[in-house]
Amino acid sequence: MTDGHDLPLSRHEVAAAATRARRRGPWGLEGVVAVAGLLALWAVAAVIADQPRILPTPWAVGAEIVRLAGTGELWRHMSATFGRVVASFVLALIAGTGIGVLMGRRAGADRWLNPLLVIALNMPALVVIVLCYIWIGLNETAAVTAVALNKVPLVAVMIRDGTRALSPALDDMAQAFRLPLADRWRHVILPQLVPHLASAARAGISLIWKIVLVVEFLGRSTGVGFKLHMSFSLFDVTGVLAWALGFVVLMLAIDGLVLRPWERRASRWRRDAA
Repeated sequence: MTDGHDLPLSRHEVAAAATRARRRGPWGLEGVVAVAGLLALWAVAAVIADQPRILPTPWAVGAEIVRLAGTGELWRHMSATFGRVVASFVLALIAGTGIGVLMGRRAGADRWLNPLLVIALNMPALVVIVLCYIWIGLNETAAVTAVALNKVPLVAVMIRDGTRALSPALDDMAQAFRLPLADRWRHVILPQLVPHLASAARAGISLIWKIVLVVEFLGRSTGVGFKLHMSFSLFDVTGVLAWALGFVVLMLAIDGLVLRPWERRASRWRRDAA
């Protein structure tokens, strides 16, 4: 005999749970409380330390963010960084998806490319950045290329695993009905890959923007990474935290308002089919 908790949920119950999750927002009450607790802990530690140059208070960092926003400097450098993030993200997603689908659909390609993929996954990001700057030059092309190259292997692995999980029955049906290749991709393969693409996007965006900051730190004259370099040179901890937190807030907003809803919608067909 089982209790009510062991019974499967109906579609209506699943839909209601999804609606409640959307209403809670990307974090929910628990996430807001956790962030508030972290800020409170930071404030207490800063007050106890009483060394503003080493550990400024949250309100001091907030005031610096407001000042930078008022001068326009914050928006100028954040937009430069954001542009590099978007360009690198698109290139990595396209290249990684192509490689991942090829490896997932062709066993021979997987045997040939898997050792190279393992090497790329274990190559330090800093080495790739330095080599791109040496070989291409200290320019935007090198910066975007370095970031994209660091992201491609992760996307390829996730898409390869997603391709291997494609339904053989749907593939056989497409072949039986002799669907053209374009229609097979549009109606059979891509709908199954979209959830994996969404997961790869969410997993990769946080990695990409961190690598972009390193690229800017080492060789650009604009962007959040460049301003972090300048603040570090002046031992300006308040500036370091202000620039870092400003961009973190931007990326959290993109994750919560764009990527997370996309991933939820992309996975909806799996819940409906359950």
